[in-house]
Amino acid sequence: MPRLPGEFALIERYLAPLTTTAAGAFGLKNDAAVLELPPGERLVVTADSLVAGGHFLPDDPPETIGRKVLRVSLSDLAAMGARPHSYLLAASWPGDLEEAWIAAFCRGLAADQERFGLTLVGGDTTATSGPMTFSLTAFGAVKGSKVLDRASLRPGDDLYVSGTLGDAYLGLKVLRDGIAGLTAQAAGHLADRYRCPEPRLALGQAILEQELAASALDVSDGLAQDLGHLLAASAVGAEVELEAVPVSNAAEQALSLLGEPRQAVLSGGDDYELLFAATQNKRPLIDALSSRLTLPIARIGRVRAEAGLTVVDSERQAVPLESLGWTHF
Repeated sequence: MPRLPGEFALIERYLAPLTTTAAGAFGLKNDAAVLELPPGERLVVTADSLVAGGHFLPDDPPETIGRKVLRVSLSDLAAMGARPHSYLLAASWPGDLEEAWIAAFCRGLAADQERFGLTLVGGDTTATSGPMTFSLTAFGAVKGSKVLDRASLRPGDDLYVSGTLGDAYLGLKVLRDGIAGLTAQAAGHLADRYRCPEPRLALGQAILEQELAASALDVSDGLAQDLGHLLAASAVGAEVELEAVPVSNAAEQALSLLGEPRQAVLSGGDDYELLFAATQNKRPLIDALSSRLTLPIARIGRVRAEAGLTVVDSERQAVPLESLGWTHF
């Protein structure tokens, strides 16, 4: 197998072209970047690390890995109501990796940079004898003094979630072991949702700009677990109606074939949908926003004063959860 070119040749060949729209990146020829924001805007910063085997499969297409590495951090910006600005990338690649893999990975980054309107401004590259690892720091911007945070829920607020839940969790099952009897179309949909999550940037920005909600987060570790973070920050509880939780036709099919209950989608993780709370008088505005963005936004429950999370079925009986969601330790 041919050796990779040297570190600086890799940077010049594949990473420097990703900075061409950012004068403050200096073509990656300096050790740091200079970021500028328009007057009246503030910087929003988030960081994520993704490790092969834990956050993506080593044999996933490199283009989709590049996109996922970027998109999971963009999802954090979405949850703050921020628009993307730029990012730093630290990549630890195995020394025996083929150069074509890196080229394809960077094509994925380039495609999403263009789509989401941001640029690479710096980072680091290293060789590793362990699993492939990427650490990405994303910068966003918000106007004015407000952002979406986690400590503003009040009893009586409605709980909403965008898109559908459980697709990525089931997509990982498709990619690892397959699901017998699942149609090719459904399998492809679920796999795509695992490999390329959709950051809900337009939704997050609209929620902040229209003051539809004060608290939000992206569902990365499972709705039950992530909702628990929201509730704890505001010292409140919630009731979620299981039948109101949005599930795609592909996920319904997969759950049926696996014999898994619907509540499994509440703890699957990797959804990267937005979860937020809003006062009841915002319902018409949220419905109108859903139509304008052509994005389903489901009202799934309500905040209550009593601490803890309860999931109920159509007869308002409590539904047990085997797990709240993903945890690293």
